[in-house]
Amino acid sequence: MFRGGGDEAWPDTLQAMKITLKLFASLTDYLPPEARRSNIVDLEVDASASILQIIEPFGLPMKLVHLVLVNGHYINPEDRASRTLVEGDVLAIWPPIAGG
Repeated sequence: MFRGGGDEAWPDTLQAMKITLKLFASLTDYLPPEARRSNIVDLEVDASASILQIIEPFGLPMKLVHLVLVNGHYINPEDRASRTLVEGDVLAIWPPIAGG
């Protein structure tokens, strides 16, 4: 479903596109070590991949996937399994945040 860099060719049956994934707060722990400081990783993903399919390889616990934005627009939880992205989209995810 996704590839994080490298020059490997995609199988002919897949249409790859580039997106940016940003994880915030405690979710940065799920990024590759070299991306944790910036909280950003550029990905190549299958154009038919849903948001949930894109983030699944990172092992994010779904209870921590609270606020999901694509290009600054909120994505409802019930839409995340079917919502796909387009080339250049930015997928940003925050965990639940409590304050006091």
